[in-house]
Amino acid sequence: MNPAARRVQRIYLTLLLGNTLAASFIWGINMLFLLDAGLSNFEAFAANAFFTVGMVIFEIPTGVVADTIGRKASYLLGTITLSVTTGLYWMLWLWHAPFVWWAIVSVLLGLGFTFFSGAVEAWLVDALAFSRYTGSLEAVFGRGLVVTGIAMFTGSVLGGVIAQVTNLGVPFVLRAAVLIALFVFAAVVMKDIGFTPDRSAGPLKATRNVLAQSIEYGLKRRSVRYVMLAAPFASGVGFYAFYALQPYLLELYGDPSAYSVAGLAAAILSLSQVAGGMLAPRIRGLFALRTTAVIGASVISAVVLVVLGLNSLFWFAIALLMVWGFVFAVAGPVRQAYLNEMIPSEQRATVLSFDSLFGSLGGVFIQPALGRAADLGGYGTSLVIGGVVQLIGIPFLLASRRQRDPADNRTRQADPVPPLPDSPDQ
Repeated sequence: MNPAARRVQRIYLTLLLGNTLAASFIWGINMLFLLDAGLSNFEAFAANAFFTVGMVIFEIPTGVVADTIGRKASYLLGTITLSVTTGLYWMLWLWHAPFVWWAIVSVLLGLGFTFFSGAVEAWLVDALAFSRYTGSLEAVFGRGLVVTGIAMFTGSVLGGVIAQVTNLGVPFVLRAAVLIALFVFAAVVMKDIGFTPDRSAGPLKATRNVLAQSIEYGLKRRSVRYVMLAAPFASGVGFYAFYALQPYLLELYGDPSAYSVAGLAAAILSLSQVAGGMLAPRIRGLFALRTTAVIGASVISAVVLVVLGLNSLFWFAIALLMVWGFVFAVAGPVRQAYLNEMIPSEQRATVLSFDSLFGSLGGVFIQPALGRAADLGGYGTSLVIGGVVQLIGIPFLLASRRQRDPADNRTRQADPVPPLPDSPDQ
């Protein structure tokens, strides 16, 4: 890897490290935090669903920011928005606020994340191409998973321990502080290279253009469309399972106040993510097609959730959680590389945001539905149902595979494009 590409990768990995560390302070205790604020299971997962509603509403408008103002601007707006809304979440917990306020602030949290979705990934791919990187995208995304796994382990363990020795609100305060530090870091080192924002159109016209391009390069291209249509089922179930495992593990453990055990769930997933990220390029090499790896991981993930829901032993649940996290981590870089190689540079952030929108739609409907199932039949029953729901997305992945897109069997990144004449120097 040449020095310019190495610098791009370092910045990308640092941003991932900081973002994940900030987020993971609360990942291990988020459900317990909401329940402690007086919400029911249904209301807690409905609050999470409103978060994904915010992502659905704002994906396209924030895509305009990334593709017309710049990917750096989009990232900076995301960090400051998430810092403020995280502080508001903490205040709602202090006040034991009614559900309607949780819904409103959750939508605003979704706004913060939409500034990230697509923008940072698009920045990376374009900057690597500009820097004449010729390695595989799976390798870079795999390293990203390793870094985020380490950050997730550190943050989730610390968050659980800090919550236990102080209270459930302190990890949220720490998250807001780290996000502010990231804002300063990105403002200094992040530059839009290999990409020139199109600022010729006004905001309304730009929004229409972004939507049109999302359809043209996303939904109208069958190989991309079917991957997007599978996203709601995998993402919706994944969102639910991640948060439901916190109280479910405490239930199996037998101590509802052992917050460090809840943090253990996120920590185990993080270690599985590190292993998956390291091995993703090698495992990808075992399959002729990228879609085969993604489909296989989806089937294993669904089966593990069903077995996890039927299980009643705490330590066996821990082992199953490790398997679930590992296959999820292996599939991620392969899916990312597959999508990125099918999308033109000029529309990359737009289409990736559109893909994120589809994933968020699954969270809007599947999370509260499974939360209601947990209220009626317990967390185990809801996980079994979630595993079955995830299987619905597999026929779409098979349909994408049947399109025989060149990106499906490519083992190396596409030929790098020449530097743009008006792109800033590194």
